Amino acid sequence: MRTPYAPSAQQWAAISAPLAPAVVIAGAGSGKTTLMAARVVFLVVTGQVRPHEVLGLTFTTKAASELRQRIRQALDAAGALEEAEEDPDGSGDVLEPTVATYNAYAAGLLTDHGLRIGHEPDTRVITDAARYQLGARAVDRFTGDVRHLSDHPATVIQNLLALDSAMSEHLVAPDAVRALDAEARAGFERALADEVAGKSRVTYREAIEKAISAIDRRSELLGLVAAYRRLKADLGLMDFSDQIELGARLASEQPGVGELERARFKVVLLDEYQDTSVAQAVMLSRLFGGGHPVTAVGDPNQAIYGWRGASVSNILDFAGSFPAAEGGPVPTYPLTVNRRSDARILEVANRLAAPLYEKYPQVEPLVAKPEAAAGTVTTQVFPTHADELAWLVAAVQEAHDARPDPGGWARIGVLTRDNAHAEDVFDALTGAGIPVEIVGLSGLLRLPEVAEIVATLHLLHDVTANASLLTLLTGPRWAIGPRDLRLLSQRAHEIAGRRGRSATAGSVTESLLEIADGIDPAEIPSLDDALADPGDLPYAPEAVERFALLSAELRMLRTAVGEPLLDIVRRIIDTSGTDVELASAVSPAASARRDNLDLFVKAVAEFQAVDGDVTLPALLAYLTAEDDQGNGLDVATPTEADSVKLLTVHRSKGLEWDAVFLVGVCETRFPSNRSRTLWTSSPAILPAPLRGDAHDL
Repeated sequence: MRTPYAPSAQQWAAISAPLAPAVVIAGAGSGKTTLMAARVVFLVVTGQVRPHEVLGLTFTTKAASELRQRIRQALDAAGALEEAEEDPDGSGDVLEPTVATYNAYAAGLLTDHGLRIGHEPDTRVITDAARYQLGARAVDRFTGDVRHLSDHPATVIQNLLALDSAMSEHLVAPDAVRALDAEARAGFERALADEVAGKSRVTYREAIEKAISAIDRRSELLGLVAAYRRLKADLGLMDFSDQIELGARLASEQPGVGELERARFKVVLLDEYQDTSVAQAVMLSRLFGGGHPVTAVGDPNQAIYGWRGASVSNILDFAGSFPAAEGGPVPTYPLTVNRRSDARILEVANRLAAPLYEKYPQVEPLVAKPEAAAGTVTTQVFPTHADELAWLVAAVQEAHDARPDPGGWARIGVLTRDNAHAEDVFDALTGAGIPVEIVGLSGLLRLPEVAEIVATLHLLHDVTANASLLTLLTGPRWAIGPRDLRLLSQRAHEIAGRRGRSATAGSVTESLLEIADGIDPAEIPSLDDALADPGDLPYAPEAVERFALLSAELRMLRTAVGEPLLDIVRRIIDTSGTDVELASAVSPAASARRDNLDLFVKAVAEFQAVDGDVTLPALLAYLTAEDDQGNGLDVATPTEADSVKLLTVHRSKGLEWDAVFLVGVCETRFPSNRSRTLWTSSPAILPAPLRGDAHDL
């Protein structure tokens, strides 16, 4: 096939491999898509398979489209489509390889064979946005006992969906969760009794009580999961996790389906296999195990969807799931030549990735292509964040000026560990007249003009949302200083005391400072009460005036809560005057902020369009999940606009730029030292012993 380069020895070994199970460990930028297309061409032109007997699966619609196009172009260039069979439907179309997403393939299986397991073929698949809307409806209608789930509704919805998805992705029934939790709770109760009796030399009481609380909350959450699942069934709906779970069940319970699929597809290519879930691996191994020619392509070091149920164990244990027909070894083909990056960049990357290479010995370090340029890697250390931003602005401008031709800005990427720095970076670059595009909804949520809208939405739904009120009070519009905030917290304590709430003045002030530091205590006196009735404490005169204005504004906005979401958002924008302020400004930064405001309004409109009966808690749960995870609830990709692309490292996977800047690289943050949330601390986490990959945890 025609490629910009001749296949390497490594690539050719995988391209020309026998028709048998195999795994390709494809390092970053090593040409895996080219390899898969070439593999198909090789098998077709050598007469081993016909084009329509090839199945290729990947994750996103965009990736499937690209792989399909690359395979078609390669087959066409080789003349292999000229002799391909025509579709028997009489359309005259040529039968080509089937390339789809994993979910689309599962959907096809259920359409064709779902009745075998009692699944109605007309069941509709809902989007992520619709999941949050349906979850909110399930919570709103729930009449069961809820004594331990004291979280805000948005958090309950998010936890409900997370647990439901995890159970589906790991093929775990609710009864199994209840049984394990009951056994674990009994053990924790015994341990707690030993603590109280003084039998234990080491004190673990706080951790034990936290684990018992998580189990009790998960028990109630399971009731909500059951309600959510009943609601889906009643409405004839399923989500993407259900789709894969049902596909795995179909493949496991109906072996005849596997026989049909193996007869239909003589060769199977599985892209990005490191990001498949336990349920996906079960479905595929039941369909195509037992020596069928399956080639999995992926890289354990590039797994990015663990938060969504993916298990890197799938590619590491590929030989166990897809054994060779005669019981022989399943070959592993490494691809180590990176064709995107310069030599110096790869040298530094390999050094930083050394611990990962030790963890996964199957993965070899990357090497540069023979004709690679030396490249440049620069490290800068700054005394302050402001100094770092000033350097970044100058460096981005310099990178652009080095190639000032059209499209020069789009060749520059700025990456952050998360979205915490997005606002500062965006302000610094746009303030210097540099066009910037924030990629993804999660980045937008951190910008002041959007963050204040979201905070107001939280306050309209929940008057005790103190963290959201602080976002407004400390934001650029109201600009309340620390002294007045402390006095306001003192007043909140006074009001709480009159109502019999248990709190001390010191604890309220401490809670306020904790919120300002990003920690949201579960229960503290409502600052909204103090805002409406600040008392006669010695506030600054302008603070008292602003308290009254903000309180009146919130009261007025709360009268509109019954309106459609988009109308509420527009009312907030009109009331705050943000749109007028930005429209009257002529700076590039103001123009960029207007665009960001428009993008957020568009996101809300798209969320509302899924279901006209959408509720505010559903939207807040969706936005909270995106802000917390930022890992792809929305699947936005960079546009073709000539602008610097600002996004997280996570979202940048598979993208490339001529110049890349990593911002906020500091110890414990980038790379992050944050540990995985445990099932003994969060009700939303599936107990580890029940996970399909428990043996690798």
